[in-house]
Amino acid sequence: MTLQGWILIAAFVGVLLALTKPMGLWLFALYEGRPTPLHVVLGPVERGFYKLSGIDPNAEQSWRRYAVHMLVFNVALLIFTYAVLRLQAHLPLNPLNLPAVPDHLAMNTAVSFTTNTNWQSYSGESTLSNLSQMLGLTIHNFLSAATGIALAFAFFRGFARRQSATIGNFWADCTRITLYLLLPICIVYALFLMASGVPQTLAGSVDVTTLEGVKQTLALGPVAGQEAIKMLGTNGGGFFNANSAHPFENPTALTNFVQMLSIFVIGFGLTWCFGKAVGNTRQGWAILSAMVLLFLAGVTLCYSQEAIGNPVLHHLGVAGANMEGKEVRFGAAASALFAVVTTDASCGAVNAMHDSFTAIGGLVPLFNIQLGEVVVGGVGAGVYGFLLFAIIAVFVAGLMVGRTPEYVGKKIEGREVKLAVLAIAVLPLIILGFTSISSVLPAGLAGPLNKGPHGFSEILYAFTSAVGNNGSAFAGLTAATPYYDGMLAVAMWIGRFFIIVPMLAIAGSLAAKKYVPESAGSFPTTGPLWIGLLVGIVLIMGGLTFLPSLALGPIADHLQMISGHLS
Repeated sequence: MTLQGWILIAAFVGVLLALTKPMGLWLFALYEGRPTPLHVVLGPVERGFYKLSGIDPNAEQSWRRYAVHMLVFNVALLIFTYAVLRLQAHLPLNPLNLPAVPDHLAMNTAVSFTTNTNWQSYSGESTLSNLSQMLGLTIHNFLSAATGIALAFAFFRGFARRQSATIGNFWADCTRITLYLLLPICIVYALFLMASGVPQTLAGSVDVTTLEGVKQTLALGPVAGQEAIKMLGTNGGGFFNANSAHPFENPTALTNFVQMLSIFVIGFGLTWCFGKAVGNTRQGWAILSAMVLLFLAGVTLCYSQEAIGNPVLHHLGVAGANMEGKEVRFGAAASALFAVVTTDASCGAVNAMHDSFTAIGGLVPLFNIQLGEVVVGGVGAGVYGFLLFAIIAVFVAGLMVGRTPEYVGKKIEGREVKLAVLAIAVLPLIILGFTSISSVLPAGLAGPLNKGPHGFSEILYAFTSAVGNNGSAFAGLTAATPYYDGMLAVAMWIGRFFIIVPMLAIAGSLAAKKYVPESAGSFPTTGPLWIGLLVGIVLIMGGLTFLPSLALGPIADHLQMISGHLS
């Protein structure tokens, strides 16, 4: 480990904390539906959209109606994207004359981008046309991100409202988030990327001659526009197969730093927005503090393991950090930091191959997702996922003191606890169930590149990433098969919507309740004790559930490595 590496990590956290309140203020204005400075220019566009679509933005919806509209919208997006991919060969803006995407791969990709997972079982530059990238995927990147933030707003209203039968309007929330948050930032962001060397063109490729005199064909396309929302919306789907390790997606140390910031910035701001929504910003800072503690623990462990390197290679005379699968222009520190950021958030972007990390270094990204992707998490999904853990934590605190607990002024009763447990239980049930099935079936065993513990880790990581709606991969699994395309698509759909519906039911239940003021018997939910309890609940529920599978995978792999054996 180096001082330069720690300075990078400290600067990253410092800049994010400085951006938290400004982002939170902007999000809170959208949460309340208040005008922003952009309304002068974009207000007519918003009103025109409502008029054309016949939507009344002031018509509030119950949690059931909110959920139905959200589900119908996402099913329609899935069908639309599947059709674009299947008809690709007959559509324009296909300079490389790429054929239609196979049916199982098209379905997997449509589900992936609908659920904000952005898992890719294909090489983008050799599979998708420019139109498919723009119309099929980039639009999804905006709308799936907007859906996540809208759902967070709905959950906030559940805590903030008193004796209310409604939690907002899904269409108004999505429209405002897209129009006043995602689009303006991404326009500026894409211009920055273009100025840094990221291409934005409708050309399919360019022929070049290297310094050695070798002729190569380099794939091009509208990269900068997709890259911006890929990061800001915690989508992660790369235009190129190498994702953010590709110099056309992530050319410099500055773009690398900005990309990491953009993955976290909305998630940080949403915690402050939650505190403001419930009338106590200290509640938001408490949640953020728990998230940051978990993040720092993960990045410290991952960076230390990658900096130590591989003892087997050291014995062979290759000293220094583990640089396998990493870009030299980023190094061990920036690669480890990026890996932790992208798996703490629901973002599948990578600037290094996690399959090539040391065993414990690779365990950290895997475990980050298994925690439920609540350490900042995806835009919207992270904060409402963390609030589900907060409900469990306050229930545990209530058991300790022997009274019905309350959280931010709402009594937490059996209905809310049962729904929270139901939502949280989806992750381990599907991850471990599908991993077990794939570890014994021939079709599943045909996927891993490696044998033994490392091969098991590749299967475990794939389903963890799918159910957690992360989208990153260990990079050693051959997933472009009918078996894995089908199983991973089911896992992604369940991992997204089987958590959302119970969460919205909790929001509706809480919104209908009266406000309960704090008393001498209330458990404090803003101080160090509460933060420690939150961290403990997240770690215990993740650790106890997944420890056996981690022991069979990365931990066994680590023990083999230190004994001088490699998988």
